[in-house]
Amino acid sequence: MIPTVAVTRYVTPLREGGSLPGLVEADDLGTYVCKFRGAGQGVRVLVAEVVVGELARRVGLRTPRLVALELDPEIARYEADEEVQDLLNASPGLNLGVDFLPGAFGYDADPPAAADVGARLLWLDAFCANVDRSWRNPNLLVWHGEVWAIDHGACLYFHHAWDAGVGDPARFAAQPWDPTGHVMLDSLPRVGGVDEEARDLLGPGAFAEVLACVPDAWLDPVPGAGSPDALRAAYVDFLTARLGTSGWLPEVSR
Repeated sequence: MIPTVAVTRYVTPLREGGSLPGLVEADDLGTYVCKFRGAGQGVRVLVAEVVVGELARRVGLRTPRLVALELDPEIARYEADEEVQDLLNASPGLNLGVDFLPGAFGYDADPPAAADVGARLLWLDAFCANVDRSWRNPNLLVWHGEVWAIDHGACLYFHHAWDAGVGDPARFAAQPWDPTGHVMLDSLPRVGGVDEEARDLLGPGAFAEVLACVPDAWLDPVPGAGSPDALRAAYVDFLTARLGTSGWLPEVSR
């Protein structure tokens, strides 16, 4: 499991997107962007953040360190903003912490990303069915001259339908992915080379290790998977099925 630390202070809201993440300090003296379990998207977004963040690391991308943030709602007593109070009160227990990168700024192609970084991002987003890395919302930071991938909550769309059952991995495996509008579209001709390397790095064993990083508290039972371990196995099945096909890989002709 990702390390667990306790929130000691809520610093400020980050009013980006609809989930209202916040900057917090923790008892390991770290500063984190906290993504709250009580936000409207729910805990499955936190699962996607961990799974895809760990996959990103395995395929050679930079992405901030993740922790589980233990939040005591008593912290809400010291917040004047009612919206923040409501969010803190709705998020007791484990929330997601993303290591804060001080001085980082949003990616705008200056400096340009290295060619292999662009291709790896395209490959990862295609594999995980990410629908949120356009120029409108790149979800990339530049820190110390390097490009860092963030905000993976829009990936793995299949798990949002699991309240009706865990579904069919083969359907996700065959789902194509459209690269139109992707921030790294110019790297598309290099994706084929990355594909072979990424497939060598991943597989059922790697997926199981990645899912082991997800806290039990975020793996709510669903029909067909009544325990955290059963749900982890379902994720592994979906990812393994997708890795076993190639129809989702975008074509250079696009």
